[in-house]
Amino acid sequence: MNTNPQKSQKTKIKILFVCLGNICRSPAAEGIMRHIVEVKGCSHRIVVDSAGIGSWHVGQLPDYRMRSHGARHGYDFNSRARQFSVEDFLKFDYIVGMDEENMRDIQRKARNNSDKSKIICMADYLSRHPHHHEIPDPYYGSDKDFELVIDLLEDACEQLFIALSNF
Repeated sequence: MNTNPQKSQKTKIKILFVCLGNICRSPAAEGIMRHIVEVKGCSHRIVVDSAGIGSWHVGQLPDYRMRSHGARHGYDFNSRARQFSVEDFLKFDYIVGMDEENMRDIQRKARNNSDKSKIICMADYLSRHPHHHEIPDPYYGSDKDFELVIDLLEDACEQLFIALSNF
């Protein structure tokens, strides 16, 4: 697994965030990273998207609780859920999983070593949360769980942006 993005020869870096259903963590990561990229003036260089392992929520907006908590932090989580597919390995430079189960599911879809080299774990970029080894799913949790996920994703997205900006 490639946990340290390398310099790209392409003009754009394309990142896909993946969680289980694409209604909580991955659309939040997409929105947070998109915000960072826009604020840093790098929208022309970094493209972000999100997807889910399952198809349960295809076409839906993110969970209303995630949208509400995101709005409190100044984010607009408005992407529509879609399912992760093998073709995403051809479209994206980095496929970012949120937890170990997501990582295993993504790796099972990888066709070859090139696909596998694109898979990275979001928690590997946490700098202020050393005891977290994954981005936990807040779906069955409380407001506190949604806030924790946003805090973790802000940290990891900022660090991932720094790693990518070195290309």
